[in-house]
Amino acid sequence: MTIRVLIVDDQQLVRAGLRMLCHTAADLEVIGEASGGSDAVRLAADLTPDVILMDLRMPGMDGIRATERILAARPAARVLALTTFDDDDHLYPALEAGACGFLVKDAAPADLLDGIRGAAPGERPFSPDVLHRLVESAVAAHSNAEDEISGPPDLYALTRREADVLALLTEGLSNAEIAARLALGVTTVKTHVTNLMAKTGSPNRVRLAIYGLRHGAR
Repeated sequence: MTIRVLIVDDQQLVRAGLRMLCHTAADLEVIGEASGGSDAVRLAADLTPDVILMDLRMPGMDGIRATERILAARPAARVLALTTFDDDDHLYPALEAGACGFLVKDAAPADLLDGIRGAAPGERPFSPDVLHRLVESAVAAHSNAEDEISGPPDLYALTRREADVLALLTEGLSNAEIAARLALGVTTVKTHVTNLMAKTGSPNRVRLAIYGLRHGAR
């Protein structure tokens, strides 16, 4: 199945690079490009892409507001935020707006392609360093994460393998990296992550990692 992609970035060179990268993959098709949030909202409605690659920092309507409007009109849309290494200020607002994941712009091409492929069917791709910064920021700021994360106050309800997966996820590892570390299949890791979210009441991968840190996963 071909994954239809909408690229949103105010820099023409970045859009061209992402377009060329997607064209190297037979299963990806770039169906449109937008240089700002307003155009992104319009094209997302007109073209109904499977995945929207959304830059967060843009003049006028930024990527966060565009994400909110796109998802308000089409909740099933998959918006994958593109960020730079030092753009911490936009990470939590984008997550709250409904972004399904975060990828850094200077990620390896293969990681960007895998992130798009993962986002389309419902996964939440996160570049490991972005996930780690989100978790560290939440813990350091003493956020309300504990109030938002339900579930048991300890890890005894988890199986040994689930605890192993949670510990590695807390370190910022991707599903593929966890699978390699534990000699498991990626599908098996995905199942463990899904079960962990259900057991801990964590709505996404970031909250699950915060849960692991707060409750001593290691």
